[in-house]
Amino acid sequence: MPAMTKAMNDELRAALEREASQFGPTLARLAAERGLAVTKKEDGTQKPIPITATPVIIARDELVRRQRLAALLSSAGLKMSRAVLRGLDRDVVFNGLSPLEQRMADATFERLDTLVTTRVDFFVGDAVKALELNATIPAMQAYSDIAAHTFLEVVGRHFGATEAQLEAWKTQNGSNAKALFDALMAGYAKVRPARRPSRIALLSRRHDAQLTEQRALCARFNALGVEAEVVHPDQLSGTDRVNANGKTFDLIYRHLFVRRLEEPDLVGAEYVRALLLEPNGTRAVVLNPPASQVEVKAVFGLMSQAVEDASIARAARLSDDELGAIGSTVPWTRLFRGEALLAEVQANPDRYVIKRSWDYGGRAVFVGRTRGEASFSERVKAAYGEALDWEQTCARAAADQTGGGFVVQQVVDTLPERHLLCSGEAQSWADLFVDYSSYASVGLLEQPAWGGVCRGSLSHIVNIVGGGGVLPLMTEDVAAQLHAAVMSRVR
Repeated sequence: MPAMTKAMNDELRAALEREASQFGPTLARLAAERGLAVTKKEDGTQKPIPITATPVIIARDELVRRQRLAALLSSAGLKMSRAVLRGLDRDVVFNGLSPLEQRMADATFERLDTLVTTRVDFFVGDAVKALELNATIPAMQAYSDIAAHTFLEVVGRHFGATEAQLEAWKTQNGSNAKALFDALMAGYAKVRPARRPSRIALLSRRHDAQLTEQRALCARFNALGVEAEVVHPDQLSGTDRVNANGKTFDLIYRHLFVRRLEEPDLVGAEYVRALLLEPNGTRAVVLNPPASQVEVKAVFGLMSQAVEDASIARAARLSDDELGAIGSTVPWTRLFRGEALLAEVQANPDRYVIKRSWDYGGRAVFVGRTRGEASFSERVKAAYGEALDWEQTCARAAADQTGGGFVVQQVVDTLPERHLLCSGEAQSWADLFVDYSSYASVGLLEQPAWGGVCRGSLSHIVNIVGGGGVLPLMTEDVAAQLHAAVMSRVR
């Protein structure tokens, strides 16, 4: 099959745009039915996540390169977090953690050497730039599969592809859910050598936002030969093993932030706290174990600083490959402290983004170049209860030590892309800011066959729970085959 040329890409996109009104409703419906949806905390109802009829296409060697970068950044982040908790600027990270996170970090960070799944979020413009590292709940493995596989099925059938072709394309395109399964098996074997778990529990809150994704993962794990189901803290019991719903689970895949265990109304939190604090594998193997300190953005800032400060690199024992990955992908990022830095950021809003060091969901992220937009004002009001201009926001953030304070990051230049969103029966054009996230593992003998996931948002701040859509991600070799099938039908 020939390589995917620009002309082929343009032909494929034109055909997709022209026919989207016919296949779009089926694409949106099937994706939602398979789990591409957000669950509402209030009542457990599901809201479908839009999917685009316009995919992202990537060369396979570039996908592999980005995955390698994600693996190096993830291992560097784990090393840096360990160096920090050993004394390197400890307070700036430790003080940002919640009391329970602090307790767990102190008790477990020295033995934390394996993260079966991480996710590095990139913006791709003139270069690939890493925005942050996710190590606590690096989700969307099933979402990415649902988007890509459903797209290939629906579009392929629409243009006359055979069922055998569809299955071959899906296999060739890859599966992040399968890679997660392989990572879990490898992580389990590190704790209990030469053994395979009999049953997997995906541990989450009731009405977790990504509950449908977890159920999709369970279905995939079951198909791969290991029984799996979603369980919640209030269902757990057992003094020498972990039980739930009359079954024993020897592998726990944690989809639960540690800080959630401090919520007074979370029944079963005490049991989970004890489980996470005991040596891994005592009652069950927990993957990923507590790792809040790895995801703190101050750690990312210290990684950036290590490129220029050899003493920080030595303290974290960063390899040349890790430093190379940081230097080539991580934008200039620093702890937001000091009058000189405050003045610089206030005076040059178009150059900077400020982010709370330990937070998630993009809630306390302020992009200077969006200071005149309604979304900026809404975020500021949510954080500080009043409208503030850029200079005032910077001043408040520099003095705000909640969540360990803020980091400042050089803005990554990226332009919105035109995509066709499918939601229900409707298709609508939108200019979306698109990120590219690569999965990786740390501490396994080899990397599973990880791929990536693409999200799109109307805002510079991309977060799937807060809106936007998922873009099907295809490798060029698969896209070339789809193009051939499409062209044979339309010519």
